[in-house]
Amino acid sequence: MRLLAFGVIYFVWGSTFLAIRIGVLEVPPLLFAALRFFVAGLLLFGWMIARREPIPDRREWRSVFLLAFLIFLVDYGLLFWAEQRVPSGIAAVMMATIPLFMTLSEIMLLQTQRLSARLAIALLIGVAGVAVLVSRSLNLGGAPIDRVGAVALIIGAISWSVASILTRKLPLPSSKGMSSGAQMLVGGVLLALAAGVLGEFRSFHPENVSRGAWLALLYLIVAGSIIGFTAYVWLLHHDSPTKVGTYAYVNPVVAVLIGYLFGGESLGLRTLLGTLLVLTAVVVITGLRVRGRPKKGALFRDRNEVPQMT
Repeated sequence: MRLLAFGVIYFVWGSTFLAIRIGVLEVPPLLFAALRFFVAGLLLFGWMIARREPIPDRREWRSVFLLAFLIFLVDYGLLFWAEQRVPSGIAAVMMATIPLFMTLSEIMLLQTQRLSARLAIALLIGVAGVAVLVSRSLNLGGAPIDRVGAVALIIGAISWSVASILTRKLPLPSSKGMSSGAQMLVGGVLLALAAGVLGEFRSFHPENVSRGAWLALLYLIVAGSIIGFTAYVWLLHHDSPTKVGTYAYVNPVVAVLIGYLFGGESLGLRTLLGTLLVLTAVVVITGLRVRGRPKKGALFRDRNEVPQMT
C-alpha cells in the first residue's frame, strides 16, 4: 500500500502537467482550471460532509477565500495559462522553484531563516537553473522558453510561497480534507469568474473539444486531485513528512520525461541542465530545512505540509 501511494504522488502528480497542456490547447485555460477544481472540490467537500467533518466557520471561510485566491486563481490560473506557451516538463521545473521563494521570504521578509553560505549557494544554483531555461544568449541548443510564460510561472510560484507561509498563520479547518476541499471549491468559483470576465466562455464550444481533452480533464479531477490528495494524506499518517516530501523533486523529472515520451517535447542540453540546477537547489534547500534548527517562530519547518497538487 505504501509503495502504491508513493507511486501515485510521484507519477500521477508528475503526469498532470502534460494533462494540463493537452487540455489548454483546446479549452480556454482559466475555464479548464475552473472545471477541474470546482468538480474536484465539490466532490471532496461533499465527501468530508458525509464523514461529518465540521464545516468551516466564518473566520475559516475568510482564510479559505484568501488561500484559494493565491493558490488557485493566481498560481494555478497562471500555470494553466502558461502551459499554452511553455512545454509541460519545463512548467513543472519552473514550479519546483517554490522552495527557493519560500526561503527568500523567510530570509528577507520574516527573518526566520539565516542566510548561510550553503543556502546562498543553493539559491544561486536555482536562479542559474531558471536563467539557463530562459536565456537567449547561452548557446545550449534548443530554443529558450517563452519569457512571458516563464514570468507567469514565477509569479505563480511566488504566490504559492506566500500562501504556504500564510497557511501557518491563518485559522483553517483542522481536517486537511475539509480545508483542501473548501479551497478547491472556492478556487474553482474564482477561476470561473475570472474566465467570465476575460470572455473565455464566449470562445468555449464544447462540441469542438476532442475526447482527449475531456479525458485529460477527467484524469486531472479523479487521479490528480482526488486520488492524489488521498494518497498524500494517507502517507503523511504512515510515513515521515520528509520522505513524503520527496515528490517535490521527483515530479519535475517525471513531468519532463513524460512530456518527452508522450508529448513530443524536446529534451536537449538546455532542458537537462536547467532541470538539474533547479532540482539540485531544491534538494539542498529542503535538506537544510530538515537538518537545521530554524529560529523560534520560523515557518515551514516542513514545506511539504502544503502539497503542490498539479
